Amino acid sequence: MGLLNDMIRRKSVETMQTEVRSRGELRRVLGLWQLTAIGLGGIIGVGIFVLTGTVAATQAGPAVVLSFLIAGIASAAAALCYAEFAGLIPVSGSAYTYGYAVLGEFAGWMIGWDLLLEFALIAAVVAVGWSGYVQALLDAGGVHLPLWAQGAYGTAPGRFINLPAVLISVLITALLAMRMEWGARFNMLIVAIKIGAAVLIVAAGVAFVDPARWHPFMPFGMHGVVTGAAVVFFAVFGYEMMTTAAEEAINPQRDLPRAVILSLSIAMILYFAICLVLTGIVPYTTLDNDAPVAHAFTAIGQPKVMIAISLASICGITSVIFANLLAGARIWFALSRDGLLPGWFAKVHPTWRTPHRTTVLIGLVTAVAAGFFPLDELAKLVNIGVLGAFIVICSSVMVLRWKRPELQRPFRTPLVPLVPLIGIGFSAWLIWGLPTITYERFLIWLGIGCVVYFAYGIRHSKLAGRPEPVT
Repeated sequence: MGLLNDMIRRKSVETMQTEVRSRGELRRVLGLWQLTAIGLGGIIGVGIFVLTGTVAATQAGPAVVLSFLIAGIASAAAALCYAEFAGLIPVSGSAYTYGYAVLGEFAGWMIGWDLLLEFALIAAVVAVGWSGYVQALLDAGGVHLPLWAQGAYGTAPGRFINLPAVLISVLITALLAMRMEWGARFNMLIVAIKIGAAVLIVAAGVAFVDPARWHPFMPFGMHGVVTGAAVVFFAVFGYEMMTTAAEEAINPQRDLPRAVILSLSIAMILYFAICLVLTGIVPYTTLDNDAPVAHAFTAIGQPKVMIAISLASICGITSVIFANLLAGARIWFALSRDGLLPGWFAKVHPTWRTPHRTTVLIGLVTAVAAGFFPLDELAKLVNIGVLGAFIVICSSVMVLRWKRPELQRPFRTPLVPLVPLIGIGFSAWLIWGLPTITYERFLIWLGIGCVVYFAYGIRHSKLAGRPEPVT
């Protein structure tokens, strides 16, 4: 019973609220629009520039807009649950912190440990994609990298390291390790550029739309639409990354819930508009390639628009790397501050007031993964952890509503338990469809997490010997 009690010990919501008011390690510099930009930076990326076309060509046809609608509803269910917790517990750590407060220490640790790997690998995968876009533009301009620097060992004869992927990982890590407002301004700039690119796609393409290309609307049937929704679901989350920076928000209880909902809403409007334009300007069957938007505008004789979109897509992908590295560093910081990992990681830079140690370390992990491992190997572990976090968050909202209905919630998830159950059901369905290798590697990582927790965390936790009563 002693071991079990240790595993379910937790901080109360009131304790976390008191602690966050008294802490001052991190600089509170993020307003509503900076937070929204972090969310948009995580959401909008390959979804607009790649998935809209490939899903239309291979799974949904013009009905890809319905795929995004279904995925958006499922993602919104989780977003509303995140928004409730973001207002209630504005503490760094996101799903880890929320799980710790509601389900106990071991559950919180496991989801935090899981997300450490997920955010680093997502950043690495996106860095490899960023490298591909940059090299394509360099090649078009007659500039060619040395063969050894073009990709990870084994991806092609003569290759040794993906140098551009390493460099972008290191540069963003350095930016995040320094003053947070610098990184936030940089992120807002590149997010503005990629939103401008999305608007350009719609504005430049709408005159070329032929409604006849939307027929047949569902060439692959409803099954194709639903299958497409499972694919594009991974393009409509990313808002959870901003909640990891709660302690750097100026007014987190007011602004975090708003930013979660605002970032998803803006992203979904852009996704819907681009789906309709893209499938209206060229036949959907021509969109199955690595850069469907760029190819579509080339096909309709708009090369200048194609170049602008290609440049903006690089900016868009950069902001995704930024959001994931920020989120991973803040979760590592929160785990260490609570004693579940060595406290050395929880030291804040005396001048910059950023969690510079965790930022540098997770950046190095990302740089090594992006530089030396093939994209397909990295991608096999991506997404399962984020979906697991969605299940934890949606479940925790229902549990806390039942156990602590009297808590003052700045934002309340509507239609509980229906909305959380939608989020749980959709996330579980997507996890069920992942390949076997993902489960195997994920279980290995969780096994390592169990060893770390029982060898170190359970004894060094700040709550060891003084757990708060479970209510």
